[in-house]
Amino acid sequence: MKNFVEELRWRGMIQDIMPGTEEKLMEGPKAAYVGIDPTADSLHIGHLVSVMILKHFQNCGHKPFALVGGATGMIGDPSMKSAERNLLDEATLNHNVECIKAQLSRFLDFDSDAPNAAELVNNYDWMKDYTFINFIRDIGKHITVNYMMAKDSVKKRLSRDSSEGMSFTEFSYQLMQGYDFYWLWKNKGCILQLGGSDQWGNITTGSELIRRMDGGEAFALTCPLIRKADGTKFGKTEKGNIWLDAERTSPYEFYQFWLNVADADAESYIKIFTMLDRQTIEDLIARHRENPGARELQKVLAREVTLMCHGQEALDKAVEASQMLFGGSSEALRKLDERTFLAVFADVPSFAIKKEDLPCNIMDLLAVRTAILPSKGEARKMIQNGGVFINKDKVAGIDREVSSDDIVNGHYILAQKGKKNYFIINVE
Repeated sequence: MKNFVEELRWRGMIQDIMPGTEEKLMEGPKAAYVGIDPTADSLHIGHLVSVMILKHFQNCGHKPFALVGGATGMIGDPSMKSAERNLLDEATLNHNVECIKAQLSRFLDFDSDAPNAAELVNNYDWMKDYTFINFIRDIGKHITVNYMMAKDSVKKRLSRDSSEGMSFTEFSYQLMQGYDFYWLWKNKGCILQLGGSDQWGNITTGSELIRRMDGGEAFALTCPLIRKADGTKFGKTEKGNIWLDAERTSPYEFYQFWLNVADADAESYIKIFTMLDRQTIEDLIARHRENPGARELQKVLAREVTLMCHGQEALDKAVEASQMLFGGSSEALRKLDERTFLAVFADVPSFAIKKEDLPCNIMDLLAVRTAILPSKGEARKMIQNGGVFINKDKVAGIDREVSSDDIVNGHYILAQKGKKNYFIINVE
C-alpha cells in the first residue's frame, strides 16, 4: 500500500497527527472521513484542502467517507469564529447537500465497484430521530463540561466580551461532532477523522468518546490552515470567496485566481492542490526558480486545478479567454459568454452609444461617438497604419462601417488601438 501519511507529509499537508495513525494505516485498507457543513450550495477553495486529503486517502487504497453535516449545519461550528452563524432551515440544507455531493463526485470515486469506493453520508440521517433527552443521557454523560471547556475553540469564544459569548447551541456542536465520529466508527468502521487544524479539538473529542463509550481506538489527522505567503487569508479576493460552482465563480475567474498566485505560494499550492507526483513537482519548482518570469508553475497549477474542478472543456475555454488580451481571434471572442467577456476586459475603459447610432463610419465611432481617439484625423492615420481593430479584426480602411452585426453578447463592441489598448463600446 502507498503510505498515506508520508504522501501528505512531503506535500506539507499535516499539522497534527495522533500517535500511531501512520502505523495503523499501513496495516491495510482503512476507512476515514471528513466533515463538511453545508452552509452554502457550493464548496469554495477553502474546502479543497480537506477534499484533496480524502482524494489522496482513496488514491492510497483506503475508503473515504464525506460527511455532509445536515444536522450539525443547523447549529454552526464555533471553531475560529467570532460570532454565531445564522441557522439554516431544513429545505435549504437539503438543497445544499445535493449540490455539494455533485461537486465532490469530481474528486472522489463514488460509483465504481472498488472496495474503497467513496461514500457520502449525512449526519441528519442518524440525528433526526434522536431525542434531546436520549442524547444527553446516552452521549452527554461520557464527556465532562471541564473537558469541553478546555478546547481552544471554546476558550477563545468565552474569553471575548461577555455580550458575545457562546450559546448552548454552539457549545453542543463539539458533542454532536464527537458523536458523528462514534457513529461512523461503530457503523462504518471509520477509524480516522481528517480535517483542518481548527477542527483538532472537535476531532479528538470524537476519539475520546469512542474510547470512553466502547473502549475503542480511533485516530485524528489535521492539515494546516492555508495562508498566503504575505499572511493574508487564502481563497479570498475583492469579490469574495472563490467557489467551485461555475455560476458563482466562472471557470475563467477560477483559472485566473491560480494563474496569478505569488511565486512562493505557487510552490506550496502545487503540492497541496494537485495530484502531480513528487518528482514532477520538484522538477517544476526547479525550472520555476531558474526562470520565474515564465510562470510555468502557475500555469501548471491553474491548469491542473481547473481541470479537476471544471473539466477539459471549461479549462480550454478559460485558457482561450486568458489569451484574449494578448491575441485571440474574432471567432474566439464571439464564443465568450457575457460574464467571461466582461471579466476578461474588466479594467478597460468603456463608452456608451445608442443602437440607433449604428451603422456608423469607423472614424465617427472612434472620434465622434466615443473619445477612443482625439480626432478623425488621428483615427484616419491609425487606421491607415493598421493599428485599429474591431472585435479582434483589423480595420482594413477608413470606409469601414460598424453595424449591429459587430455587436457581441447583445451589447458590446470591442475596439482596440495598437497591441494593448482596449475599449468596450456599450451599445444601449
